Amino acid sequence: MNDIARFIYWGILLCFFSCASINKKEITRELISVEKEFHNHTGFVLYDPEEDKTLISYQGNQYFTPASNTKIPTLYLSMHILPDSIPGIYYVEKGDSLIFWGTGDPSFLNDRLPQSQIYEFLKKSDKKLFFSGDNFYDHHFGSGWAWDDYLYTFSSEKSPFTIYGNNIKVKKSRSQSFLEVEQAYFKRYFWLGDSANISEQVVRDYNSNSFVYHPPLASKTINDEIPFKYSDYLLTQALADTLNKQVGLLEMPLPLHYETKYSILADSAYRVMMQQSDNFIAEQLLLTCAGILTDSLKAENGLMYGQRELFKNIPDSLVWVDGSGLSRYNLFTPAALVWIWTQLYKEVPHERLYSLLPAGGQPGTLRRYYQSDEPYLFGKTGTLSNNHNLSGFLKTKKGKIYVFAFMNNNYPEKSGPVKRRMEKILQEIYLNN
Repeated sequence: MNDIARFIYWGILLCFFSCASINKKEITRELISVEKEFHNHTGFVLYDPEEDKTLISYQGNQYFTPASNTKIPTLYLSMHILPDSIPGIYYVEKGDSLIFWGTGDPSFLNDRLPQSQIYEFLKKSDKKLFFSGDNFYDHHFGSGWAWDDYLYTFSSEKSPFTIYGNNIKVKKSRSQSFLEVEQAYFKRYFWLGDSANISEQVVRDYNSNSFVYHPPLASKTINDEIPFKYSDYLLTQALADTLNKQVGLLEMPLPLHYETKYSILADSAYRVMMQQSDNFIAEQLLLTCAGILTDSLKAENGLMYGQRELFKNIPDSLVWVDGSGLSRYNLFTPAALVWIWTQLYKEVPHERLYSLLPAGGQPGTLRRYYQSDEPYLFGKTGTLSNNHNLSGFLKTKKGKIYVFAFMNNNYPEKSGPVKRRMEKILQEIYLNN
């Protein structure tokens, strides 16, 4: 064999091994093994965006409960609809009055987000303030949410104008005998109950803002947040207390012509929504998108627009009912998630996109998994009881970028062992390709 022939031979051989580095049969065997071990349903898709080629699809067109992977289409919708900064309020000035409407913006006095521009705007106004909630046409809970989650911050109520993330903060040191309520206005709603050895020391009546504090039998530290029950009247009273000025309540439709005051950079909300999997921010951003599209804060309007305009070419249509993934009515396929991630990959500068997402071993929902000196996995988790999913981008040792979706539903045990098996499979792809 002469030198030219030898060069061609080794070139073809090298190309063969580099192209055949994804061991489809071995990975498929691993996926089947996951289902056998955990008695669950598994779906997996691995896609090469450079080659525009699906490398592996194991039950990739089967439907799964996506949990917080639902925030991925919410992110995509928001990036298409919202400007660089989030609308904070809509308002008009009439004589000595400033009348304002909520936009769904989640940032007002929300300590998970940067300081909103709306606080100073309302605080410094020399006009009489009036709020109207007449552009809100939604329910305060999403379709299919569990009713008994109302006590937990992952299920805070949706509203046209938000304050404190629609939660109340309570705390008590081990040595204290009394409970502190951080937001002074809400202290009036708290009552002292009997001491009881119960799991929840602070409880709220389902239908009202009646909170009862049950002192623990043993010394205990409390540092908690509890959603309050929203009403427009409650909002205006809490705003008046916070701004130290009167805020009136009107029933007035949003007019045809109004001004918009912006609150925070949209990316700062996207980052918390994705990295901390914040349900409240996701739901409020969906409302904000709907308000821009139709002037009505109704989540369904945003969902319908997304289905009709943004996801019309998706391989498997989405069953998409909320912004956060709290609802088990949501149903996505792994192939559909890969398609949405691929659109984001094409449309958003990669450095910006990765900066919004949880990364393996970094602060956020992936901090305990996929650890490496240099992050190699960027994506979104999605967890409900008996369901765990992960999708996003995987950068291999050789620098190859893959888009993937890995979905596991209906395992009867805890999620930890499932997560570790997922980690093992994805690490193998990272190390060997």
